[in-house]
Amino acid sequence: MSFNNTGTWKWKDWNISWSSSKTSNFENNINILLVHGFGASKRHWRHNQDFFGKVFNCYSIDLLGFGESSQPSALLNYEPYRENSIKYSFDLWSNQISSFCSDVIKSPVYLIGNSIGGVISLKAAEILKDNCKGVILIDCAQRTMDDKRLKKSDILMNFLRPILKTFVRQRIISNTLFTRAANPKVIKKILEQAYPSGKNIDKELIEILYQPSQRKNSKEAFRGFINLFDDYLATDLFDKVNAPIQLIWGEKDPWESLSEAREWKKQFSNIKRLDIIDGAGHCPHDEEPEKTNKLINEFIQETK
Repeated sequence: MSFNNTGTWKWKDWNISWSSSKTSNFENNINILLVHGFGASKRHWRHNQDFFGKVFNCYSIDLLGFGESSQPSALLNYEPYRENSIKYSFDLWSNQISSFCSDVIKSPVYLIGNSIGGVISLKAAEILKDNCKGVILIDCAQRTMDDKRLKKSDILMNFLRPILKTFVRQRIISNTLFTRAANPKVIKKILEQAYPSGKNIDKELIEILYQPSQRKNSKEAFRGFINLFDDYLATDLFDKVNAPIQLIWGEKDPWESLSEAREWKKQFSNIKRLDIIDGAGHCPHDEEPEKTNKLINEFIQETK
C-alpha cells in the first residue's frame, strides 16, 4: 500500500496520524474517510485506500489510542483527572472524526467504518449533519456486552456482571489481558476466527496489528474500551443520521450477528442496502477486498 500523503494533525493536545491517497488531476470532489475497528489502524485499509484513491479523495485515520496516534492514559468515570489522561468513549472518537472532516478534509464526506469504527462513524455523521454524504458500515459492532442489552431474565449474567466490571477496572488485570493478546501467535489465532476463509492472513497483516501494540502506552486504549459498558449502540444513532446508510456484512462473522443486521435493515428506513459477502467474516474489506470495494463503489455512485 502506498500513500500520496501522510500527516500528523494536532487535535486538542494530541497528535493524530492520517494518510490520503488521491489522484491530483481528478475533478470529482467526492471524499471518503476510512475508520478502523478496535485494535486496528489506518493500515488495515491496505487493500482499499489506494483503490478508492484512483477515483475519489480517500483518507484514513488512526483513532486516538491506536496506530501511530497519541496514546493518552485511560481515565475511568470514578478516577480523578491526571495529566495526559482521557476518558475513551464513542463521543471522544466521533468528535475526533467530525473535527478531522471539518479541519482537514473541509468538504462533505462519506464515512466508512469497520466494527466499532461503524458506531463512531454513525455518531460522527450525526455531528456533521449535511456534511456527511453517506455512511458505510462494515460488520458494525453490535456491542452485546453493553448494559442496555442485558436481559432482566439473564440471572447469571446479572449476578456476574458487577464482578466482571470490578475486575476489568484494575490495570493489573487489563494489562495482563492485553499482554497475553499482543503477540503474533495469539493475533494469528484471532485472525483465523475473524477471517474464516483464511484469505489475506499474512505477515503484513499480523505486523499491522502487532507493531502498534508494542508502543509504550498501547495498553491504555484497551483498558478504556473494555470498560465501556454504557455507551452508544448503533440502534441509538440510526434515526439521528440524515445520510443514507449501507450495511456490508461478512456472512460468517463470528462476533456480529447477520440476523441482527437484517433486522436493522427492516427497521430503519435510511439503511438503503444490506450487502452480504459469502464466506467472509468480521473484516470483509481486508478478507474480500475486491467484492467489498465493488459494493462500496456502487453505493457511492447511487447516492453521490
